Order: sequence, then structure tokens, then C-alpha cells
Amino acid sequence: MALGIKDLMERAEAQVTNWAPEAAQPKLADENTVFVDIRDVRELERDGMVPGAKHAPRGMLEFWIDPASPYHKPYFAEDKTFVFYCASGWRSLLATKVAQEMGLKAVNLTGGFGAWKAAGLDIAERKPK
Repeated sequence: MALGIKDLMERAEAQVTNWAPEAAQPKLADENTVFVDIRDVRELERDGMVPGAKHAPRGMLEFWIDPASPYHKPYFAEDKTFVFYCASGWRSLLATKVAQEMGLKAVNLTGGFGAWKAAGLDIAERKPK
């Protein structure tokens, strides 16, 4: 294998900004910051999510970001900072790198939702639709 996940993550880590949960939490009140949960919907329903976060499944992220895509979500076209997170910060690290490459101001939540929860920060419930 020419390139493994460890290599991809090391490259991403060197290229993106990371915020610890305690540093990110005050940004919930900032209208120019959008938290984006990229976990599977079942994870959100089981574990909850950061209050006010948008849900963008990792598998659709590039399609939702690209304004030329038929799946584009307009909130990704806004001039805001997007804080991506997953369960542990690995998927969101790679997602943050991609979002940054696609032109977004993107930040990764270090340690993901697990670190957010461990820090005792507020959690919103996500009920099944």
C-alpha cells in the first residue's frame, strides 16, 4: 500500500487548524461559526450532538459543499468558519482537510464528540425522524 490512513491523517494534521472542545465551546454563540457533525445519523440519535450543530453525513460532505452539485446545501456557501467533528476526531480531521481544499474556512474539533462529552460540555438530543 502506497499511502495508509496514518499517512493521510498526519498530512491532514499538518494542514488544518484544530480546536480543543474547551476552546471551541464559546464559538457556539458566534453567528459566524457553524458546527458540523459528520457522524452517521444513528450515532447522533444514540449519543446526542453539539447544540445547534448541522448534520452533514461524511459520505455526502463534498457534494453538499460544492455549489455546482445538485446536492449542495446553501449554508456551506456562507462566509463562516465551519467546525467539523465526528466521534473521535479522525473522520473529521480528514473532512476538515477536504473542506479546506474546497475553499471553506474549516477547523477540526480535536478528539471529536467524545472529547466534547468528556469535557462535560452541553449536549443536545437528536430524536429519530
